[in-house]
Amino acid sequence: MKKTVKTAVAVLAAGALISLGACGGSTNQNANRSPSPTATSTATEGAAGQGTQNITVTATNWKFDKPEIRVRQGDKIHLTLQNQQGNHGIEIPELNVNIKGGETATFTADKAGTYEYRCSIQCGPGHNGMVGSIIVE
Repeated sequence: MKKTVKTAVAVLAAGALISLGACGGSTNQNANRSPSPTATSTATEGAAGQGTQNITVTATNWKFDKPEIRVRQGDKIHLTLQNQQGNHGIEIPELNVNIKGGETATFTADKAGTYEYRCSIQCGPGHNGMVGSIIVE
């Protein structure tokens, strides 16, 4: 009985360490890269809110560099996530967006409002604070 309890505790402890280290550890693919450029947003204007915006959000451990993004209703958005530190994702359920580092989501900002985005990969103790918003005006 004691051996079973010790084994269970060891397995739970190992799982907790792996889970907490997911965001904080560096990966080999990031180790040889030069630092990611800072977040950028470029826009091509069209008729009243029918432009295209290329937005890059850079994630570090427990922080997005763009906590607030403003776009015009009707704009076509290309949202790219770059992970500079750790392993992160962006999820915006209302806009059907769920991307990981290095990926781009494309959507049209059809409806005015504020849409919260969150890190979609459990990345450690600061995970719940990785929040931003896209404001469609």
